[in-house]
Amino acid sequence: MSKYDIIVLGSGPGGYVTAIRASQLGFKTAVVEKESLGGVCLNWGCIPTKALLKSAQVFEYLKHAEDYGLKVKDAQHDFDAVVKRSRGVADGMSNGVKFLMKKNKIDVIEGFGKLKSGKKIDVDGTEYSADHIIVATGARSRELPSLPQDGKKVIGYRQAMTLATQPKKMIVVGSGAIGVEFAYFYNSMGTEVTIVEYMPKIVPVEDDDVSKQLERSFKKSGIKIMTSAEVTSVDTSGKGVKATVKTKKGEEVLEADIVLSAVGIKSNIENIGLEDVGIAVDRDKILVNDYYQTNIPGYYAIGDVTPGQALAHVASAEGILCVEKIAGQHVEALDYGNIPGCTYCSPEIASVGITEAQAKEQNLDVKIGKFPFSASGKASAGGTKDGFVKVIFDAKYGEWLGCHMIGAGVTDMIAEAVLGRKLETTGHEVLKAVHPHPTMSEAVMEAVADAYDEVIHL
Repeated sequence: MSKYDIIVLGSGPGGYVTAIRASQLGFKTAVVEKESLGGVCLNWGCIPTKALLKSAQVFEYLKHAEDYGLKVKDAQHDFDAVVKRSRGVADGMSNGVKFLMKKNKIDVIEGFGKLKSGKKIDVDGTEYSADHIIVATGARSRELPSLPQDGKKVIGYRQAMTLATQPKKMIVVGSGAIGVEFAYFYNSMGTEVTIVEYMPKIVPVEDDDVSKQLERSFKKSGIKIMTSAEVTSVDTSGKGVKATVKTKKGEEVLEADIVLSAVGIKSNIENIGLEDVGIAVDRDKILVNDYYQTNIPGYYAIGDVTPGQALAHVASAEGILCVEKIAGQHVEALDYGNIPGCTYCSPEIASVGITEAQAKEQNLDVKIGKFPFSASGKASAGGTKDGFVKVIFDAKYGEWLGCHMIGAGVTDMIAEAVLGRKLETTGHEVLKAVHPHPTMSEAVMEAVADAYDEVIHL
């Protein structure tokens, strides 16, 4: 039996990062993977979707070339080539993880891993042992009883990335990050898209102003939106698919070629031996402490299988913290209130901290500032005037409570707010930190100026 210091089950952005950090700390490390190194994120999630979205964005530029004083005749897209490029980007990233495994002397054990008592793991009949076993098995597309996925007419995000032919009509059920990203992509490619959202607004976790702006932008681009609506059944017996949608006005039947179910994720915790070992689970999540230890000594869990936010950067941070704690380093528990969320449709969305509605629910005395990109020189020059930056500060102490952005490139800007909040920066300090002009990022400073009644360009 092969013996390791640490075995990581799963090689997504939680698992492979954990394994690398463990190796850096001097642990003899192995990672178990049943499919492809890099997990869903690199192969079927974060990375290939961004490649699809970039193709959509370039195509949008070509279609609106005259807005920039340019002429492009008969701009066309090749759907197969767009998908092929996305797969190539994903393959390149997965190969990059293979290189990192080899560089860091991490053993890659291919196969389906199952936990066993006594700090052991069985991989397709072969047993391995370790002083510490870290579960990082991630999640998959969640299925609703009213929306069973057949992989052909009713699909999840994985099939949405590799459709053989582009659908003429698509219904997207759910308007979280996955739903709105695919809605934007397919609409840009020329598919007629309808979003059906159960909640009263799209991107429900975002600030109300952000949701309203995205709805305006989406409707302007031709996407149909149904909120406070629920798909109660689907009929796939005909050529396409018929979805029965329940709304406040009654039932409506929508017809499409494809229904994309984007109603969240389901943790991959089945058949991996949790019950055999006695690891505690509650509502689809493995219970852990602040340092990702389960109730059974020697077994840990990170990423989407635990109760924290199901985001790649969260899984990576949790894994690093977990192994540093195992190594005896002084570590602080992760601050889940300062985790940025990013959505890569167009316009992009990025946010951190509390929303205005949450501030009101908590009866907080706040200063709120907002700066629209329509007043930004860089946005005007770039033809990307949709959106804004919104900031929320504690009125008494100047604590940066929340930051909400929607617009071009805002996913690359949100880190300023994350770092500022981590360093306990006040509104006055942000305001007096000189921001470069002309940039999209100076909208952060302008929004803060608006909160403190010092805004210049509004």
